[in-house]
Amino acid sequence: MDILHLVDRLEQILTDSRRIPFSANLIVDEDRIFNIIDQMRVSIPEEVKKANRIDAEKERILAQAQEEADRIRDLAKQEATELVRRDPILVSAQQRSDTILERARRDAEVMRQDSDTYALNALANLEEELLRSLSVVRNGMHRLEVEAEVEEESEQSPETAAD
Repeated sequence: MDILHLVDRLEQILTDSRRIPFSANLIVDEDRIFNIIDQMRVSIPEEVKKANRIDAEKERILAQAQEEADRIRDLAKQEATELVRRDPILVSAQQRSDTILERARRDAEVMRQDSDTYALNALANLEEELLRSLSVVRNGMHRLEVEAEVEEESEQSPETAAD
């Protein structure tokens, strides 16, 4: 389950909860809140797995780019050798070979940079989602703790007044 969906559900529970009159406190369904928190605990490892898949995809793209660069380099060497055999002017063949090799290097570098950028963006987005979700969970927990403290204080107030 998507962590953002769970955060939305948690927020909806809080929005739908009844307010305690004359206070900022809410009456919440504890079971529903804890159920969503449990689902979040399950979902977050899925988000981490997703990040690992993205990282593996990046590695696959890098390997593919390297393979393509090697293939282009081999093709360039073959082409250069063929040019040398066909053309008596060795300088021309060498220049052509150098041009092809340089193009292959540039193409491989561009592919590597693109895959790095893709992976970095995907991981940054995932990090933002996780941080946002963590913030929502912490805020919810803090609010519940504050409400529990207020409730304890209000329960203790009548006892001290009776003494």
